[in-house]
Amino acid sequence: MARPPRFATDQLLDAAVRLAASGGPAAVTMSAVAQAVGAPSGSVYHRFAGRTALLAEVWLRTVERFQEGYFTVLTGEPDPRRAAYAASRYVVAWCRENPDEAALLLYGAADFGRADWSEEHTRRADSGNSRVFAALAALAEALGARDEQDRDRVALALVDLPLTVVRRHLRTGTPLPPYAEDLTEQCTAALLA
Repeated sequence: MARPPRFATDQLLDAAVRLAASGGPAAVTMSAVAQAVGAPSGSVYHRFAGRTALLAEVWLRTVERFQEGYFTVLTGEPDPRRAAYAASRYVVAWCRENPDEAALLLYGAADFGRADWSEEHTRRADSGNSRVFAALAALAEALGARDEQDRDRVALALVDLPLTVVRRHLRTGTPLPPYAEDLTEQCTAALLA
């Protein structure tokens, strides 16, 4: 009977998230992850074929967790304005609850080696992005967006603006102010007026 693994994949990925949050993608190495959890390097190589696979998995697990909740908020409210306000608030609230993951997402997939990812990792990334972009497009249409400028305004209100509210705090490691969600919603409402 095989011995159960001593270090779970999620435990290794959690360590990789912390490393990326504090030192950027360059800090995520096989040996650094092993050292962070007190595991032999072989434990990391047993789960991930190499650093490229590790970087892909840490990025994808993080972005997929964010996207799942964001997609639910974008599509879960029949009133498009309330859905938009909830989506902008969600970005800030998720970042508040997941500061290390949010700091990781300030980088892009390219910073995590996307150009070298496997076909499966690339497919997962593209699938998740397509799903969220389609939901954003549908919400923009429901909000009355008729041209490129209108669609850009919706993207600004629901993506760029909330990220701007949290970026400075994530980069400096300071807590988000208690009014951050309210401020984001007010700005989103102003942009969509």
